[in-house]
Amino acid sequence: MPAPVWDPQQYLRHSGHRTRPFHDLLARIPTLPNGSRPARIADLGCGPGNVTALLADRWPDARITGYDNSPEMLSRAAEHAGPTGGGGSLDFCHTDAATWAPDEPYDLIVSNAALQWVPGHAEFFAVWTGALAPGGTFALQVPGNFVSPSHALLGELCETPQWRDRLGSHGRRFVHVLEPWEYLTRLVELGCDADAWETTYVQLLQGEDPVLDWVKGTALRPVLTALADDEAAREEFLNQYRDLLRKAYPQGPHGTVFPFRRIFAVARKLS
Repeated sequence: MPAPVWDPQQYLRHSGHRTRPFHDLLARIPTLPNGSRPARIADLGCGPGNVTALLADRWPDARITGYDNSPEMLSRAAEHAGPTGGGGSLDFCHTDAATWAPDEPYDLIVSNAALQWVPGHAEFFAVWTGALAPGGTFALQVPGNFVSPSHALLGELCETPQWRDRLGSHGRRFVHVLEPWEYLTRLVELGCDADAWETTYVQLLQGEDPVLDWVKGTALRPVLTALADDEAAREEFLNQYRDLLRKAYPQGPHGTVFPFRRIFAVARKLS
């Protein structure tokens, strides 16, 4: 199955709503280890770099690297690269989270809305937390709405007779996201002081077919990639999916209500 081709401009169309969970995650990250050296921070699955830049706002003297496997996202992220206000630095590197192994100690490894694309990502927690300096933190946020109508309808449509042979499992790539208690248990078993929780953001989206516009930036990317060479099929699929979303998320007088569940975990290495 080819990797999805990302569109940073489409992804950032809803940047306000997409960034809010990261602010909530950032607020729960404790003070990083004290030491004579500036903090070393990794943003795993950094996307277009807009949230990576928020790390530099909080730790302006830190050396921060954003990692991603999308050339399109890294090209957009490069706009944020360079020295930071407190004497630190911000750079970006092409890396696949599924194969990333830290080669130096980190004070913070954070991943925002990325690990849902990495099957079996919890199996890497031992490597990532093992690379933390004593007192360092691993923090993650992943979408937890894969049984909601937006995603369930996408999976069901991909599996209809018309699309099954061509799209296969493109609409259901997220079954490996764990529940909050599972993240908590795994991180505690690795010797961390951990916290996990979930939040459902009840978002009011504006515009025509805003839920379709939302998923075009995320969950729909594998389908759009698979149909990229057939514009007629692409438009037919989008029209069918649009009609399903309109019924599931009717537009109201003030916009379209779109609940979105997010799962969080923060783990501090004890020694």
